[in-house]
Amino acid sequence: MKKIAVLTSGGDSPGMNACMRAVVRTATYNNIEVMGIMHGYSGMIGNEFIPLGAKSVANIIHRGGTILKTARSKKFLTIDGQQKALENILKHAIDGLVVIGGDGTFRGALEFSKICSVPMVGCPGTIDNDLIGTDFTIGYDTAINTVVEAVDKIRDTAESHDRLFFVEVMGRDAGLIALRSGIGVGAECILMPETKTDVEDLIKRLKGGRKNKSSKIIIVAEGDEAGDAFAIAEKVKKQLPDFDTRVTVLGHIQRGGNPTAMDRVNSSRMGFAAVEALMAGKTGVMVGIINKKIAYTPFENAVKHTQRLDPDLLRMLEILSL
Repeated sequence: MKKIAVLTSGGDSPGMNACMRAVVRTATYNNIEVMGIMHGYSGMIGNEFIPLGAKSVANIIHRGGTILKTARSKKFLTIDGQQKALENILKHAIDGLVVIGGDGTFRGALEFSKICSVPMVGCPGTIDNDLIGTDFTIGYDTAINTVVEAVDKIRDTAESHDRLFFVEVMGRDAGLIALRSGIGVGAECILMPETKTDVEDLIKRLKGGRKNKSSKIIIVAEGDEAGDAFAIAEKVKKQLPDFDTRVTVLGHIQRGGNPTAMDRVNSSRMGFAAVEALMAGKTGVMVGIINKKIAYTPFENAVKHTQRLDPDLLRMLEILSL
C-alpha cells in the first residue's frame, strides 16, 4: 500500500480532526502517502484531492469541525456520480480509503464498493452515538458535555424564577444524547424516540412531583414521537397553566466546540487502527472501541442498527428523578 485517501462526510462532529490527524501520521510513519478529499463524497466526484503530510495536520487535534470540510452528496448515490468518483480514485492511484462519518457515510461506502475494489475502512464520526460496533462514536462525549454545560446554565435561571424548562436536544432517530445528558443534569423526565411518550403521564408526574422543587427540566430529543419541545410544552401548558413554562432548543451548538479529552483519545485510536486495518488487508469494516478494545464491524451491520438503550440507565432514571 503506497497511497491512501481520507475524507469526512455527513454531519460534522468534534474529534474528526483528531481522527484525521491520526490517519495521516500513522500512514506517514509507515511511508504511505496520504491524500485528503475535500467535501466528502462530493469532493471525490469533483476531484478535490489535496496532499496531506505530518505538518498538514499540526495543531488540529483540539479543533472541532473538520478541516477537510464535509457535505452530503445525493449525486454520489447515482451511477454517474460513482463512476466519476471511481475515475478520480484511479487517477490518483489510491490504494486504500478511510471514511469518517456516520450511517449515510457507510451506506455510501457500501454502494461504492460494488464498483470500486479499493479497500475501505470507516471511523464512526457522529454525535448521535447511534451505530452498532462501538461504545462511543466520535463527537458523542463532546456533544453530551455541551448539553450538560448549557442545561446547567438554564437551571440557574429556572431556579431563580421557579420555571419549568423543556430543553430540546439533537436526536432525530436516536435518544442517546438526551438519555446521558438528561441523567447528567438531573432532568425530571427524558423524552426519546426509543420510548413511548405519554403526555398525560408526564403531566401527572409534574403535578405529583415535590412541591418545593424550584425548577424542573424536561429533556426532549428532537425526534420524539409526541413532537418537538414546543409542541409538547404547549400540551403541558394547557393542562398546567400555573406552571411558568419555557422552551430552549440547543440546536447546532451541540455539534461544535473543542473535543473533550475522551473524544480526542478515542478518535486518535480509531484513526490509527483504520490505517493498520488497511495495511492488514481489511476492507468494508468500521473501526470501533468496545470494552476499551479496538473492534471491527462490517459496514452492513453498522448501518442497519441503532444502539439499544441501556435498560439499567432507564430504570435508574425513573428512580433518581423523584
